[in-house]
Amino acid sequence: MPEDLAQLLEANRRAAVGFDRGEQRRRPARPIAVLTCLDGRIDPLAMLGLAPGDANILRNAGARVTDDIIRSLLVSGWLLGTRLFLVVHHTDCGLESPGGDEEVRTAIAAAGGDAAGVDLASFPSVEVAVAQDVARLLAEARFPADIEVRGCVYDVRTGLIREVPEPPAGLSR
Repeated sequence: MPEDLAQLLEANRRAAVGFDRGEQRRRPARPIAVLTCLDGRIDPLAMLGLAPGDANILRNAGARVTDDIIRSLLVSGWLLGTRLFLVVHHTDCGLESPGGDEEVRTAIAAAGGDAAGVDLASFPSVEVAVAQDVARLLAEARFPADIEVRGCVYDVRTGLIREVPEPPAGLSR
């Protein structure tokens, strides 16, 4: 077993001793929603200089805009007041694959898993993926009209973030 639940619960009890955010508002302190990858090398708050409660943080494999991310951002934008949707992909991502989903499926199979029939949303380059995801968010008509969508790449080796250029004309809000 990789990690014992009892150890995690004990760590939680120690962390809860100084817990002081019980009365924190539901809305983030800053009107930001961040989508990033589940990669353990990424600390979304630290990489953006944010504190707990400052932003809505969404994570999935590859930081891809999926139907569930759209659902979460609809809630974030309409009910929680966020106005900046920031898509942050990263270097050295496991879903960056010139061979596409089949290459990723093969790697999963080699590890003993089965991803047959699953859209893994792999991508040929991180810049392409950011542009695709930003474009999908910009095209979503159900978001509030004043939402700003931006895309970046986080470098896991240096800790620096760079913005990916604006998407093509006709895809801005």
